[in-house]
Amino acid sequence: MRYTHAFTSAGVCAPSRAAIIMGVHQNRFGAGHMRALAGGYTAVPPPDWKAFPELLRAAGYHTANSGKTDYQMSTRLGGTRGGPLTIWDRDGGAGEGFLSDALDLWSEREPGQPFFAYLTLGNTHESQVWPTWQLGERALHWLILPMRVRNHARWQHRTDPASVPLPPYYPDLPEVRADLARHYDNIAVMDTLVGETLAALARDGLAEDTVVIFTTDHGDGLPRAKRWLYDSGIQVPLIVRWPGRVEPGSVSDELLSGIDLAPTILSLARVPPPPHMEGRALLGPERAAAPSVVFAARDRMDESPDTVRVARESRFAYLRNLRPELPYQQPNAFGEQMPTWQALKHAHDVGMLDATQALWFRDQRPAEELYDTEADPHQVRNLAGDPRYALDLARLRGALDGWLAAAPDLGLLPEAELRERFWHGGEQPRTAAPGADVANGQVTFRCATAGASLGYRVEGVWRLYTGPVPLPAGARIEAKAVRYG
Repeated sequence: MRYTHAFTSAGVCAPSRAAIIMGVHQNRFGAGHMRALAGGYTAVPPPDWKAFPELLRAAGYHTANSGKTDYQMSTRLGGTRGGPLTIWDRDGGAGEGFLSDALDLWSEREPGQPFFAYLTLGNTHESQVWPTWQLGERALHWLILPMRVRNHARWQHRTDPASVPLPPYYPDLPEVRADLARHYDNIAVMDTLVGETLAALARDGLAEDTVVIFTTDHGDGLPRAKRWLYDSGIQVPLIVRWPGRVEPGSVSDELLSGIDLAPTILSLARVPPPPHMEGRALLGPERAAAPSVVFAARDRMDESPDTVRVARESRFAYLRNLRPELPYQQPNAFGEQMPTWQALKHAHDVGMLDATQALWFRDQRPAEELYDTEADPHQVRNLAGDPRYALDLARLRGALDGWLAAAPDLGLLPEAELRERFWHGGEQPRTAAPGADVANGQVTFRCATAGASLGYRVEGVWRLYTGPVPLPAGARIEAKAVRYG
């Protein structure tokens, strides 16, 4: 089933992945700013909130990850990636996700054990469009450059730049066409790897027993798309393959958000989603009706502060610019490596852009933007001041007000206050060391830190602690405790 109205809660990876893994909008627990550690803190969710793969582990699933784990709750001081250790049985980390190979992440589970595998294919990441790497030691060039080389090697049928359709907000420039063509080539490589992954499931006799969900953590990795809250930045593909339960080739236009993935996967595993999850299950026994509106947010993007909120219906999109004094196009050292970004800035500086293409370079923003996405899919005609759409504006304005009032939006706090809330005095709080009690051949672990998760191993692999563990005579047992953030 292909879903035509799927949206992420942010237009960039880390905040979006934080929301996906928790099933809660990122700003409900302070994960809205891009790279929280750049602000001097990590997000610390309430103690009873757990990432959905950890809930699957507790229910007996083998959980395996390959790729990015930047959930804004890193346990590594000074690092930008690294998820809490209790989420995954097997965590390949960011490096493995930038391999251009399909990985059978289910191979290390116990015989017959159900599994959840999270495979990130980084081939369509914005960095794969750049012909060179310029940030040197500031970036993980040793990690991403080899994948670019692999992408280039698999370009057997390169897209003709002259054939690429241009959205109206891009000028017809050679750099723009070349970057879009390369992006299409990268998509073709990624699509091949999806096919190889499905073939690996079939090879292992798992294809008919496995639900496959294909999606992305934000829209295109291109200027005015990635990091932004127009549909180019938050509307994503979402396809579900469920043999015998979902009709092949079917299409759904129901509205959904990235926060729906966690309760959906839990529902498919027959694990009841916890009540704090804002998302709703799309499938399975916990399936719920689609909402009429979904919400997204843009906060600080790396070095540039911002505050934008979005309410998106099936037809209309409403943006509220809470800092209208800011320009649209803001500095971003990472994204500015893309030739298209550089060409757009040059074209603006020399007066080559038409009125639509110049919209992204305005010095200030209107407080509100409203778009009819059916008549204006690229969202370049703001209807907020048109009296013919006053009712639509009022409806979506009220929907966003209601969402903001329903629970705290921590992205509206000054980031210095957020930092002090999570890391008092600038110090990351530390989880207490686990304690242990041994009786009747079993060991029971405990931790004084409220909400801490525990992992253990008995001369073997690390497992999630859920209750007393048998301790063979003479065996060595180890335990770790972690509190998210």
